[in-house]
Amino acid sequence: MEDFRYCKIEVFIPATHLAALQQALQSVDAGHIGNYDSCLSYSEVTGCWRPLAGSKPYIGEENKISSEPELKVEVTCLTEKADITVEAVKRVHPYEEPVIYVIPLYRTSF
Repeated sequence: MEDFRYCKIEVFIPATHLAALQQALQSVDAGHIGNYDSCLSYSEVTGCWRPLAGSKPYIGEENKISSEPELKVEVTCLTEKADITVEAVKRVHPYEEPVIYVIPLYRTSF
């Protein structure tokens, strides 16, 4: 079985931070595919959350359900660079605990 050479990084972030995220991803070579770099896709989504006691919400009030538009950004990177990619994202992300998923990819093309 082929090893998981690549992974997909999914990040949920406000649209206002997309340019900073693109630069952070480029700085660690995430989204480098063939002769292209900075390759990513994003979708507009709605995030919902309820800040609990002790949180410092970017947007919202304690114990009240909030929702705001945000972007779901997807980018491919080498699995060996997943940790540095996550750290680069955290440096530019405004949320107290960013939502970042790292998903192994069995194959990147068929």
